[in-house]
Amino acid sequence: MQPTTRIFLRDDNGEKFFGEGPCRLLKGIARTGSLRASAMEMHMAYSKASYLIRHAEAVLGFPLTETVIGGKGGGGSILTARAKEFIAKYEAYRDACYEANETIYRKIFSD
Repeated sequence: MQPTTRIFLRDDNGEKFFGEGPCRLLKGIARTGSLRASAMEMHMAYSKASYLIRHAEAVLGFPLTETVIGGKGGGGSILTARAKEFIAKYEAYRDACYEANETIYRKIFSD
């Protein structure tokens, strides 16, 4: 038996807007320089990936990505400084929740 914790953030209307999926998507953008490539790595439709990012941006009130226009290697996307900061905060919160859940689980279910 193991505890399971799923961490996601909801907007003021109770709708999920950020969790592991969007976090992995953003980290993929940082690594690949492309929303399309990140979505493909996750086996996700580009339209869904774009929606997830735009929805999170609308809730947060700041851009998570910036578009890089054309050039020799083509265009792409990069994370904004605020996106990097938000990801770090989300991951710290997520990790603290996992740790707290594990501690509570051991306390209650230990023999």
